[in-house]
Amino acid sequence: MLNLDTHIVISLLGRSLTANEYRRVADEELAMSDIVFWKLAMLASRGRLAFDLNDPAFYSFIEGTTVFPITMQITRQSTQLDFSSDPADQIIAATSIVEKIPLLTRDRRIRRSKMVPFAL
Repeated sequence: MLNLDTHIVISLLGRSLTANEYRRVADEELAMSDIVFWKLAMLASRGRLAFDLNDPAFYSFIEGTTVFPITMQITRQSTQLDFSSDPADQIIAATSIVEKIPLLTRDRRIRRSKMVPFAL
């Protein structure tokens, strides 16, 4: 299972993953934090997505993806990370730690972490 950050979800749905990222997601069960929904909605409201959140392809993706709710354990972990970022990204990283699943991200700040398990 892989935890996807917002940019990876956008790239996956926009068919712009790198070859390495595509190899990572091709045969894996995919997951994401529920805060990714909020980030996508915010980006859509600003006209910054190349796809529509009402698109059937988006709903198909969501139906096949495990969505982790924000729990008290995740919120606590998000305040104990070894990097600083926007709160949503900290929740996404904390989700990977708590759920013990690798995170697929391009975010350099998050990737410097020694705590977050990463998909390589």
